[in-house]
Amino acid sequence: MTLVKMIHAGLIPAALALFSLGAAASTEGRNPQVQVVASFSILGDMVEEVVGDLASVSTIVGPDADAHLYQPSVADARAVAEADIIFVNGLGFETWAATLIAESGTGAAVHIASKGITPIKADGAIDPHAWNSLANGMIYVRNIASAMGGAMPARAAAINANAEAYIAKLKAFDAKTRARIAALPANRRTVVTAHDAFGYLAHTYGLNFLAPQGIDTEAEPSARDLAVLIAQLRAESAAALFVENIASPALVRQISDETGIAIGGRLFSDALSGSGGPATSYLAMFRHNLGALLDALER
Repeated sequence: MTLVKMIHAGLIPAALALFSLGAAASTEGRNPQVQVVASFSILGDMVEEVVGDLASVSTIVGPDADAHLYQPSVADARAVAEADIIFVNGLGFETWAATLIAESGTGAAVHIASKGITPIKADGAIDPHAWNSLANGMIYVRNIASAMGGAMPARAAAINANAEAYIAKLKAFDAKTRARIAALPANRRTVVTAHDAFGYLAHTYGLNFLAPQGIDTEAEPSARDLAVLIAQLRAESAAALFVENIASPALVRQISDETGIAIGGRLFSDALSGSGGPATSYLAMFRHNLGALLDALER
């Protein structure tokens, strides 16, 4: 099953097409280790947790970068051309990925990490941010382990062991999170973020997320939409506002100024933090996000 048939093609710089014409088809001179490419930082970390040092993992969209607005580079095309295995999120998240993969001339196997997840919708469109539920994160991990074990059968037992150990950590944190959220009163469950990236988290844990932007950071809200949101926040007594690492804080600050709701901190939605930040891994991202959210909601 090809990714091209499953994801709408996005725009790609002409330089990538030129590069693909000269992409070498042979593996001569390549690192003998299996080369894995993940589309964005959160997915890349999951892959690294599963494969450990059994494969070389690189990521196209790095920490603190917005995959919605990303434009691939010639270096990205080279990495994809040389890959043995490619992981993408799917669900329409990487609008640029199908073109990048097709134009690179790669012979890599392409795997959709969100396979088997029941998607939810936001404003009539599929919400691609499925990783923002730990239950879904466990499905990602199992999909990754299945793909990598199939590609490296001699290492399948080690890959599956890594995956199960990782899933155990996710399950333990999920259980702690559910217990803490269960204690929240109904009027302390509404949160505002910059864009609508936390629908799966809201659905899983019984929270309510509102945002001035939709699931795609490219779409700016109209003045009318913003006014309607501010009126809704005043009526519902939202508990906290949060900025995001991939989005401008201007809209959230404007909402804070007009409603008097304090900004509770920064959440990591579509990308991990850079080195030294609080969200350098998928699990660290969840610990940071849920910690910040609950600290604000429990006040």
